[in-house]
Amino acid sequence: MDNLSAEDRSRNMAAIRSKNTKPELLVRSLLHRTGLRFVLHDARFPGKPDLVFPKYRTAVFIHGCFWHGHKRCLRYKKYGVPKTNRKYWSKKIETNVKRDAKVIRAIRNRGWRVLTFWECRISDSSVSALSKVIRNSSR
Repeated sequence: MDNLSAEDRSRNMAAIRSKNTKPELLVRSLLHRTGLRFVLHDARFPGKPDLVFPKYRTAVFIHGCFWHGHKRCLRYKKYGVPKTNRKYWSKKIETNVKRDAKVIRAIRNRGWRVLTFWECRISDSSVSALSKVIRNSSR
């Protein structure tokens, strides 16, 4: 059961950012150290990808496992949709997943590659692998 009042819970949820999140800042920092340069939240693209690599024609989304319904995430599997207001949260996450798919299709239709990087997978080695994937995309 939630031990916060409805007002406190609402205030907490409203404070969650969509840009410059901790996972995003970490990935950006690590990728920048590898020498990759990127554009942040490029409004020229649907969904404003977190990172855009024009040189490699690659857009990267850094998704939070909860907000984007990461089915392979152990934490998401364990906790899943909140027990309170389950109908609202199920619909919210389902809508996010559908929107993500639509945005990815639209960017790919422009001839760009789209990579999704999940919050639960962030580590130095995974970011290093992401860096290699991005660099190899121009070949």
